[in-house]
Amino acid sequence: MISHETRRIIRERANFSCEYCGVSETEAGGELTIDHFQPQSKSGTDELENLIYACPRCNLYKGDYFPENDSDIPLWNPRVEADDQHFLLLASGKLSPFTAIGNFTIQRLRLNRSPLIEHRRQKQIQEEEKRLISEYQDLVELLMRESETQVLLSEQQQKLLQEQQRLLKKLFDLENK
Repeated sequence: MISHETRRIIRERANFSCEYCGVSETEAGGELTIDHFQPQSKSGTDELENLIYACPRCNLYKGDYFPENDSDIPLWNPRVEADDQHFLLLASGKLSPFTAIGNFTIQRLRLNRSPLIEHRRQKQIQEEEKRLISEYQDLVELLMRESETQVLLSEQQQKLLQEQQRLLKKLFDLENK
């Protein structure tokens, strides 16, 4: 049995999202499951390094898989390697494998199932919107500073014109004496 404290640590470490597919608790509508990367049935322990926060689907599809001999392809371990070591996220939201481990993981966990593809595509759109909003905010800030600079320059120009008028008037007065 995994303690509440261990569960809390695992959830926080995973940023409250499935470490395999990225679906969050909010998107799943509740807490996710704890997966033993190396299943207990295959001598896996309750050590933190062996525990993965997983959505019910990924946990179900993974099952009790763990390579039993050298010819078995291992599953990608999100606790050990970054996903970009094995997968490329395409603009369509699909994952494309780089490695045999990536290909096996995509197949075993069905990481290219339609709802996940759409989920990743929506996240990409949201990230792009955030990036654009940030860019627009930076541009607005630059425009505001530029506008303030223009006001200062206009004020300086007005002062110079007044000074020029004063000097021209003096010069005109001197010539008319």
